[in-house]
Amino acid sequence: MRKGQIEAAWLGRAECRDCGIRHLVLFADLQEADFDLIHLPIEELRVETGGTLYQEGDAGTAAFTIRSGLVKLVQYLADGNQRIVRLLRPGSVAGLEVLAGHPYEHTAVVLQEALVCRLPREVVERLNRETPRLHRQLMNKWSDSLRLADEWLTDLNTGTARQRVARLFLHLLQVSGDGRCRLLGREDVGAILSVTTETASRTVADFKRMGVVTEVAGNSFTVDRDRLEDIAAGE
Repeated sequence: MRKGQIEAAWLGRAECRDCGIRHLVLFADLQEADFDLIHLPIEELRVETGGTLYQEGDAGTAAFTIRSGLVKLVQYLADGNQRIVRLLRPGSVAGLEVLAGHPYEHTAVVLQEALVCRLPREVVERLNRETPRLHRQLMNKWSDSLRLADEWLTDLNTGTARQRVARLFLHLLQVSGDGRCRLLGREDVGAILSVTTETASRTVADFKRMGVVTEVAGNSFTVDRDRLEDIAAGE
């Protein structure tokens, strides 16, 4: 799982400085002198589909920056069902709650093979204390998390099943960045949208028959964005 590209703090500084998505992530505004404050390893991990970054309720020891792939945050209900409360794409930070001294609030499960950086809590806490640049980034990430949680509830958990599925296609299209939508398994779709697996499957099948989406490979779709936007708006 570990690639070993970041095995010690001094290597971690070099990798963070040259990171291809640094403008999106927690260390975006750090300067060369700030990296001298890092004295614990920042590990780069490659996690296969189905792997977990952490479990709900575990004592938090690190936050994670998502460099590539897709990660779902899951809460398990008393009846054994799951609720997917958010999807994390490159640039997102998972496990921010540990910086406030809380255990992990969700289980983070990899949906598409992910490359992540594991940021020890002590590293982030020290940088937060000693450089205002990281503090600004932390506040931005907290704000982003709250905004995305609100959007998730508003867009994906209200309206008809057709509206919810259309909005999910549009959301995943934005995540992919290459013009194709990679839909999740129907059970995951149901858990995201608070509908049954059967309803999710039936609605996707209806969209395919209507030509709103076209499956070009297993669970990979091209879409008619205009028609999806009309459905999402209830038209």
